[in-house]
Amino acid sequence: MRKLSRQIFQTSEDGKFLSSLESLEVLLAKFLSILMIGVCFFTVYDLCFFLGKSFIVESLTAPLKAKDSLFEVFGLFLNVLIALELLENITVYLKEHSVRYELVVVTSLIAVARKIIIFDIEKKNAIDLMALAVAVLTLSISYLIIRWSKPSKKSDRSKKLD
Repeated sequence: MRKLSRQIFQTSEDGKFLSSLESLEVLLAKFLSILMIGVCFFTVYDLCFFLGKSFIVESLTAPLKAKDSLFEVFGLFLNVLIALELLENITVYLKEHSVRYELVVVTSLIAVARKIIIFDIEKKNAIDLMALAVAVLTLSISYLIIRWSKPSKKSDRSKKLD
């Protein structure tokens, strides 16, 4: 630790410091990706466990309750999807050394969609639903702004119009 702090404070060149900082960022991103892989496996395990418990055990004992837990299953599926999207964000950062904001906004939209799917009208207020609607609207506008501001090739645009 002393060697690192000495290197940081005694570095006269900004290039060496920035290189060290970038190496640290890459190391942290790799560590986060390993943790996210663990989170992905845990969310899949949680989904499988819940499916087994809900649809096998509860459908035999109380068939009407299986319908209620369907929205919870959708929420767990979206948990897996969100974890995979976060892993993709980290992977893109490791490959390109930059953050792709479009991917971050899409991940946020999936997270808000999950909240809407598992939204319990009986336990929540109307203001909660309005807040989710505002979040969807602002994230959608952000996504459109990012998509429209991206420079695209004319040939790509003409292909999409055909």
